[in-house]
Amino acid sequence: MDTQADHDRSLSDLARQLSMQTTELVRHEVELAKAELRDKGKRAGVGAGMFGGAGALGVYALGALTAAIIAGIAEALPVWASALIVAALYGAIAGILALRGKNKVQQATPPLPEQTVQSVKEDVRYTKQRAQEARQ
Repeated sequence: MDTQADHDRSLSDLARQLSMQTTELVRHEVELAKAELRDKGKRAGVGAGMFGGAGALGVYALGALTAAIIAGIAEALPVWASALIVAALYGAIAGILALRGKNKVQQATPPLPEQTVQSVKEDVRYTKQRAQEARQ
């Protein structure tokens, strides 16, 4: 009978210990998720900034193209030709910024804490394994 009391007490101690460890594990996983989401948010912000830069340069390209059309009508070939070259240059820069911005945004999506999800799956797998070993 005395061994049964020792056995019961150790089970309650184990349950208490499991509860404390689970709480600590959840706390660590939440911190990991926060850090991962913060990092992805920064990447998305950089990508969005590049999209903004592409939009601004696109507006400049439209302005230069407009100037080229006006100059082409009002003046001889060299004026509108130079304005057209400027428009093509701004357009190329806008295209490059748009592609780089797209890549940055894709790196930040999906906005899920992938490392945390994987870590939680490993924790669950390990806990199940330990529980099965304890039953045997």
